[in-house]
Amino acid sequence: MKLRFLLDENLPLRLKTAIQRRYPMIDVLRVGDEGAPAFGDPDPDILRYMESTKRVLVTDNHQSMPAHITRHLAAGRHHWCIFEVHKNTPLQPLVEEIYLYWFASEAD
Repeated sequence: MKLRFLLDENLPLRLKTAIQRRYPMIDVLRVGDEGAPAFGDPDPDILRYMESTKRVLVTDNHQSMPAHITRHLAAGRHHWCIFEVHKNTPLQPLVEEIYLYWFASEAD
């Protein structure tokens, strides 16, 4: 099974659009999409969602997310992967990085 991604709500909608346009075979949701956590859901809920749905989180939340990840793991939980990106990362290189990880990896 290939990696499936969840984009944090703070990432621009155009990132999801660019991924889907260039690589339509990649399964990508964004917080706020149908079937994904709602806008404003707390980070711990997002971590539990991605754990249960086997999704990789792509986030630029360097403020609160690391502490939530630490607590999530300390509680005996896990995650499939978390990509922390810089807020100023250009869109196209980020799309290509996501594709590279998708192409080269299996979720198992």
